[in-house]
Amino acid sequence: MDTHTSERFIHELQQYQNEAGIEKMKRFFKGSDENTKCLGLNMRTVFQIAKQFTDMPLTEVERLLESDYYEVRMGAVSIMDFQAKTKKLPEENRQALYDLYIRRHDRINNWDFVDRAAPSVIGTYLLDKPKDKLYEMAHSSNIWERRTAMVSTYSFIRNGNTEDTFAIAEILVHDPEDLINKAVGSFIREAGKKDEDRLKSFLNKHAHTMPRVTLRYAIEKFDKSTRDYYLTLKKKEK
Repeated sequence: MDTHTSERFIHELQQYQNEAGIEKMKRFFKGSDENTKCLGLNMRTVFQIAKQFTDMPLTEVERLLESDYYEVRMGAVSIMDFQAKTKKLPEENRQALYDLYIRRHDRINNWDFVDRAAPSVIGTYLLDKPKDKLYEMAHSSNIWERRTAMVSTYSFIRNGNTEDTFAIAEILVHDPEDLINKAVGSFIREAGKKDEDRLKSFLNKHAHTMPRVTLRYAIEKFDKSTRDYYLTLKKKEK
C-alpha cells in the first residue's frame, strides 16, 4: 500500500495543528489569498514531514496544491523542491515538475511558495534550455509569476551565469510591487558576488530611479563607502 498520498500527508500535518500559531502564520501570506486557512504549524515541521513524502506522485502533489491550507500548499512546493534536488533525477521527471509548477502557478501564490521551489524546479530545469518562459513571466500581470522569473535565476547564478539575472532585473527594476522590488535587489546582489562589475554597472544606470528597498538589498554586501556612494546617487534622483 502506497503511503505517500496527499490524504496521508495532510493527516500527518494535522497531528501538529496549533491554534496558537494560526495568527502568526497568517502574516506570511497577508494580502495574497483571502481564502487561505492555517493549521498553525511552524515551517520546520512542514519541511520535515515533506521530506518524508519526497516520493509522492505528482498527481498527489497537485491535490495538495488544491488545498486552502497554507501549510499544505507549502508542503506541496517543498516536496517538489526535494524531488527536484534528487541526484540523477530523470529528465522526464524534472520536466514533469516544471510543467506542474507552471500549470498550477495559480496555487503557488505567495512569496515563500515561490522562493521554496522556483530555483530548483524552474531554474534547474532551464539551465541548459532557452529561458523564454522566464522573460514571458517577467512581463506577467501576476506578481507571483514575476517573482518566479526573478527568483528562478538563482540556479543560474549558482552555476556561474548572471546574464539572465541582470536582464530580468532590467525588466522588473521599476516594478510597483514591494515583493518584486525586494526580489530584484536580493538576486542582483547574489549575482554581484559572481560579477561585481556587472552589479555596479547596473546600479550606476538605475540607482537614482530604482525603489529604495531594491537599492538597499542590492548594496547590502558592499563596504560602507560603496553603500554610501550609491545611496547618495539615490538622493540625487530629483
